[in-house]
Amino acid sequence: MQLTYQPYELLLKHTFTIAKFSRSSTPVMLVQLEHEGFTGFGEASMVPYMGESYQTATDFLNKVDAGQFKYPFDFDVIINYLDSVAPRQPAIKAAIDIALHDLDGKLQGKPCWQLQGSEPGLMPVTSFTIGIDTEEIILQKVKETAGLKVIKVKLGRDTDKQLIQTIRSVTDVPLYVDANQGWTDRQQSLDMVYWLKEQGVMLIEQPMLKTDVEGNAWLTERSPIPIIGDEAVQRLPDVTKAAGVYHGINIKLMKSGGMHEAQLMIDKAKALNLSILIGCMSETSCATLAAAALAPQCDWADLDGPFLVSNNPYQIPGFENGKWILNNEAGLGLKI
Repeated sequence: MQLTYQPYELLLKHTFTIAKFSRSSTPVMLVQLEHEGFTGFGEASMVPYMGESYQTATDFLNKVDAGQFKYPFDFDVIINYLDSVAPRQPAIKAAIDIALHDLDGKLQGKPCWQLQGSEPGLMPVTSFTIGIDTEEIILQKVKETAGLKVIKVKLGRDTDKQLIQTIRSVTDVPLYVDANQGWTDRQQSLDMVYWLKEQGVMLIEQPMLKTDVEGNAWLTERSPIPIIGDEAVQRLPDVTKAAGVYHGINIKLMKSGGMHEAQLMIDKAKALNLSILIGCMSETSCATLAAAALAPQCDWADLDGPFLVSNNPYQIPGFENGKWILNNEAGLGLKI
């Protein structure tokens, strides 16, 4: 088993602004694992607020012994091994996990979605994310959503209503909202939730600080639309903690450490009657296809990475009627 990697700067089409941060690019580590003539591709999207970087990823990869990845792969053993190499750092662990899943599919001659037990016909529509911006740029971004069925809007500042009204002046498509922990007052948050419902908002991600468990639970109990835990839900143990605090959870491979733990999180969430949104960071087609392989098991999808970047190193996967198309090629189905 041979492990190679390459740093890559993923450029965003627009400066991306959320409640507390802005950025115009994302550091990515592209990973490859070769075995018996096959190559598995993986990706770590290291958004700055998660604390990972080229340096931390390189340090981690230099400690990894690819000889530990024995075929057939035991992903429980593998994730335990990766966690033993260093704590946290879920994105670079996800890169290895994704590459191993791609490799596993190629070795078996089966697509990843089939190995995960997904049904392509149940693929949910994916949303297109619009960050906080000026009215002029917001309107430009809305034009770029032509053909998509859902828009996801970043909120969390005092311009929230203005931003929604700007979007509603030109489109009536359903909306998802992500406040990124930007709301603080319970009653004001609840009033905003009811107003957003009137604007056609279908769900709200992480309205208040992830540490404000009581505040989020209070809002969830009273909200007429689903409240989804995002920053509060990183890996598997967080799913149980989310029950009773949120209506559902947002699973991202860059938080979960990859496809294997994401699958465990999906199974746990269903057992707890939590709804599931599968989301993404700023990602290439590689991580998008990995998440898309799991998306049919989820209620909603926010897998818009390839639409938001200008230098995707891979081909954009098949997309039709607002949904990613899962092909029958072995592994992820990634095309260079």
